[in-house]
Amino acid sequence: MKIYYYFVLLFLVSLHANADTPYLVKYVNTLQGTNSKHEITRGNTYPTTALPFGMNTWSPQTGRNGDGWKYQYEKKTIRGFQQAHQCSSWSNDYAVFSLMPVLRLEVNEDKRASEFSHQKETAKPHYYQVKFENGINTEISPTERGAHLRFSFPEKGNSFIVLDGYTKMSMVKIFPKERKIIGWVNNGHYVPGNFRNYFVIVFDKPFKSYGTWENRNNSINKSNDSGEGEGVGAYIQFKDGEQVQAKVVSSYISTEQAELTLSRELGKFKKLEETKAAAETVWNKHLNRILVEGGSEEDKATFYSCFFRASLFSRQFFEYDKNGEPYYYSAYDGKIHKGYMYTDTGFWDTFRAQFPLTAILHPTMQGRYMQAMLDAKDQCGWLPSWSFPGEGGSMIGNHAISLLTDAWVKGIRTFDPEKALDAYYHEATNKGPWGPANGRHGWKEYYQLGYVPYPEYGEATAKTLEYAYDDFCGYQLARATGNKFYQDVFSRQMFNYKNVYDSSSRFMRGRNAKGEWQPNFDPTEWGGPFTEGSAWHWQWSVFHDVKGLINLMQGEASFNAKLDSVFSHPGDFKVGTYRGLIHEMTEMKMANMGQYAHGNQPIQHMVYLYNYSGQPWKAQYHARNVMKKLYNATENGYPGDEDQGQTSSWYVLSALGFYSVCPGTDEYVIGSPVFNKTTITLENGKKFIIDASNNSADNVYIQSANLNGKVYSQNYIRYSDLINGGTLKFNMSNKPAQTRGTREQDKPFSVSAMHGMEAENAWRFK
Repeated sequence: MKIYYYFVLLFLVSLHANADTPYLVKYVNTLQGTNSKHEITRGNTYPTTALPFGMNTWSPQTGRNGDGWKYQYEKKTIRGFQQAHQCSSWSNDYAVFSLMPVLRLEVNEDKRASEFSHQKETAKPHYYQVKFENGINTEISPTERGAHLRFSFPEKGNSFIVLDGYTKMSMVKIFPKERKIIGWVNNGHYVPGNFRNYFVIVFDKPFKSYGTWENRNNSINKSNDSGEGEGVGAYIQFKDGEQVQAKVVSSYISTEQAELTLSRELGKFKKLEETKAAAETVWNKHLNRILVEGGSEEDKATFYSCFFRASLFSRQFFEYDKNGEPYYYSAYDGKIHKGYMYTDTGFWDTFRAQFPLTAILHPTMQGRYMQAMLDAKDQCGWLPSWSFPGEGGSMIGNHAISLLTDAWVKGIRTFDPEKALDAYYHEATNKGPWGPANGRHGWKEYYQLGYVPYPEYGEATAKTLEYAYDDFCGYQLARATGNKFYQDVFSRQMFNYKNVYDSSSRFMRGRNAKGEWQPNFDPTEWGGPFTEGSAWHWQWSVFHDVKGLINLMQGEASFNAKLDSVFSHPGDFKVGTYRGLIHEMTEMKMANMGQYAHGNQPIQHMVYLYNYSGQPWKAQYHARNVMKKLYNATENGYPGDEDQGQTSSWYVLSALGFYSVCPGTDEYVIGSPVFNKTTITLENGKKFIIDASNNSADNVYIQSANLNGKVYSQNYIRYSDLINGGTLKFNMSNKPAQTRGTREQDKPFSVSAMHGMEAENAWRFK
């Protein structure tokens, strides 16, 4: 009886403790965006099972080994359950191995694949489960660097588990008495030769038989307890009809570190239910950092599914030693270092919203990341731009300086600004050994001519625009820290965007080294001087000086008319230098919003630019319309690639009611909040509340606002106002308030407005 009453009391205490914490995990669907393929993507995601920013994730695998299309909603079979890290199908994965339960010993990945249906699938952040048509049930719950799996076999069936070493080199060693497998895999791009993902797998049931195999010809070596080579794996047989638990942890440092982490993260959990409950608690606490109220259940599902996805990147790449101190293997120099390191992010995407969202919710992590970037520079000679986990140099721009400056101006000052400026100057005056974003293509011409010439350099106009923004960030950091040399250098270059604006066509255009505009110009033509878009999309990439862009375009009336025409112009396009359809073109056409191509990053900030030009109510309308039309919580949940949390972060910030048009300043530009009330619990324990009275699907317009009880007419909110806590109140209506937020002092930051003629004189037209 005493035991009974003890458990009743424990239940009541637990119930009371959680009574004030809403259960938000229920809203997350990790299948959001999985109905994707090469021709068109609805997110390009896979059903990730992981903890926030965890080093490893787990996912079912429908695609072949090495295929970037890891999981596609339309597929009917699963061929394994992977430890995964993939940012995008286009970048593929690294450090991968998989486990697959089968009824008969079949190692070939095509032949071992088992049929499944989504009706027998559960996809949550803390728990993935699927029951195959053959009766095998698989369950997974995560830790930061590992997972707890359970395989339940049919009562009268054989019970095999196949470990696949994936592609490239691998090693396995089986310890039957300890019910354990150790090994390592070496696969992925941009990693040094000594890169290893060391793993340890411990089972809770004895082995009936075991052996190794290799996947070049699917040859099996029965009773063999070890192997090393290309694609070497292992298999274990258990007694018939067994239910088997497996605890898996990996390390980039050593097998010993993996063993230590296994004990630390999974040692206390005997049953998968315990790991599941712990992961569920972590996620529910995390999701409650932003509590939304009001709105539809569908809105909440979309919001929390996006918030989940935005909370996966950047991933931890560090581990904890026996003393609990962080250290890591560096994929940049192949050595072990003390401290923190992160990976799996491309700054071309994530500088826009994912990092500005993290700055609000996780400033401590943001500070560690800034120092990690400078450490990466020491280790490989360059600031990172696209890491998975080594340096890829993908896309364009030098956006590490955006992250560093954004952190500094927001008071996250965990790094040496002089070192950051030196590193950026090195980026801006050299071309590195990797892709376009490692150093600068055309840096000499950019400095001498004031723009990157086309066709001398591909994507030259897009590069000019992003270099100018990055130079503003360099200028901003130099100005904030009193560095006169860099302030002078970058102040002369941050207006270079003007050198690729053609007043006759009223578009940004390609321009050769002689100063001649690209002939036969068509603003709907993709590629050429632009990156994954056309002149319609790149017209607006002047984040730091929208006022200067307005002046170039002959004033606010003309500017607003051009913004309007993005939505009213037919969604036609020419494939240009791509020579064929790419998925971004198809997605723009399907969205049916004219030339607005939200599925890719260059134009995602554009709807907020009305705040700079005297018509903020249009930003309110379009922000809500984009959220309503292009996002949901289903397998079709995104309008294009969900790139490392960027597209999700756009939704999360926009649903709150603001967006980071210009990282590198302390402003978030106001749009229209989705929910009646949103409470952000900050890292410092304070709360910031967005209270939108009379809000609804129709009432998207802000009639009036006040901040902490005072009338607020500005079209932006400052970072300091957010993290200090407070209440921002909106009164919403179905009619626009065409006099609110139209004064000059209500408009967000532009560098021309800040400096006036001083800034204009710094620009040297070429």
